[in-house]
Order: sequence, then C-alpha cells, then structure tokens
Amino acid sequence: MRVATIRTGGAERLALVDADGGSLTLPPADRPGPDSLPELIRRGPEAWQELAGWGRSAPGRSGRRLPLGDVELLAPLPRPANNLFALGLNYTDHGEEAYRAAGREYRRPRHPVVFTKDRGCVAAPVGPLEIDFSLSREIDWEVELAVVIGRRAWRVGEAAALDHVFGYCVANDITARDLQTRHKQYYLSKSLPASCPLGPWITTADEVPDPHDLAITLSVNGVPRQVSRTDQMVFSIPETIAAISRIVPLEPGDIILTGTPAGTGFAADPPSYLAPGDVVECSVEGLGTLGNRVVALD
Repeated sequence: MRVATIRTGGAERLALVDADGGSLTLPPADRPGPDSLPELIRRGPEAWQELAGWGRSAPGRSGRRLPLGDVELLAPLPRPANNLFALGLNYTDHGEEAYRAAGREYRRPRHPVVFTKDRGCVAAPVGPLEIDFSLSREIDWEVELAVVIGRRAWRVGEAAALDHVFGYCVANDITARDLQTRHKQYYLSKSLPASCPLGPWITTADEVPDPHDLAITLSVNGVPRQVSRTDQMVFSIPETIAAISRIVPLEPGDIILTGTPAGTGFAADPPSYLAPGDVVECSVEGLGTLGNRVVALD
C-alpha cells in the first residue's frame, strides 16, 4: 500500500493513495486504529496489515475518496520521531566526482559514511521550497532513496535487516556546499530549513520487491542532472542497517537516506547551484516524484 499524510479541513490525516495515483481514500472516522502515519508505524505489523486489508476493500466502505489535487500533500513523516540518518559517498560515481572536484584521488569507503540531518529540515514533497539564501549561495541537490524503519533494529544482521523496514520513499538531500566547506562537516550544511523534501508518500516494503533495482533521477528546470539506478550503491540497505544498528538502535519511524548518484551541482564544470524560481523534480521508480519550486525566504 501507499500511505500519505495530508492536510484537509485544517487537520492532518492519514490517507491511502489509490492505484491510479491521482486520488486518495481517507479511512472513515469511526474506523478503529491509528489516524496518523507515525502512529501507524509505531503500532507495528498488525496495524499495517489491518489498514492494508481495509484499503483493499475500501471502494465498498465508507471511506471518503478525494482527488489528490484537492488536498495539501505533506511529507509522510513531517518530523521524524527520532533520527534522520543519511549516507555520504554511497554511489561510486558520486564519490569519484566529489574527489575529482576536490582535486583528490578517489578511494572507495571501507565503511558506510553515516551522518544525521536535523529532524526539523523535512519539507513537503510538492510546492514551494523556501531557502534562506542569506545563509548560503551554493544550494545543491541530491536525489536519494529513503528507507523508513518499521520495527526496532538493534544489532541485526544483514540477513534480517529488511524485515525491519516499513517502506520506502523519495528524498532530496539539499546541501549548502559553502557551509559544508566552511564547517568541515555535514550536519549544518544539510540541516537548513526545508532541506529535505520527502515523499510523496511511503510505499510499504511488500510492494517493493527489490529496492536495489530502481531507476533514480533528478532534473532541474526539466534538464536531467542525475540519472542512475539504486544497484549502484556502494553499501546496500541491509549492510547499512546492520552497520548503524550495531552501534545505535534504529527505532520505528527513523529514516535513512541511502546516498546520491553522480550529477550534483558542485561537481559540474562549471559548478551549478539552485536559484529562486528553479523547479527540482526527484523520482525513484515506482515510488513517485517530488516537485518543488525554489523560492527565496524573506
């Protein structure tokens, strides 16, 4: 199933995305069970199966069906409950372009390069992306496959890692490159407000047979900038979950951004960065598309 967070009638609601991708079904108010996506994830597999079963029978039930264009589509997890993890240099071609831009010889990471983004940086999957250009003039893009944890993972092995995944969605790990250079670390440069558009919904793991076999693309103003496949990751999703959970427990609702392929703006010749008015579209095969227009924050 595909589960979204929307705002309608002034309230945030959980909704199921219909098969046509252009409409939503709201669970009826008298239906028992969680009414938000974070609560759904926390309640565990029984709640997921119950909602999926209701969704399959929804056309004959009392759930209200709405066109997607009639609601405000929010990030599925507007503020992650615990951690928003990300991986650096997790596609070989991106590692090569990053090292080349720095005038260094590429060396493949021996272990996942893990950092965090501030939980408050998550932004909606559509609509304006308000960027404070007084903080940075080198705003870059990074399309990524995002993994949403569904069950607590503590020292799990690679073989069992995917059993702890609730689902997948699309992310744009927007980065202020000048802040990254200035502060010599990732957190501040990747935690500006609105620096993580996320969504457009979460597709549950049972509907993604192989998350390592998906096309992943990004365009700016209709021009393709990143075109790759998720099989190009240096460290797979099971390897990443096993590596993180060996040290830090992964909790339900945690998000892991799995890295970006080549085609980032700072590595272009000459470098290219986002400016007010630019439209950025990020897609992962079968999971949907983010579409945001950059605007300058007053």
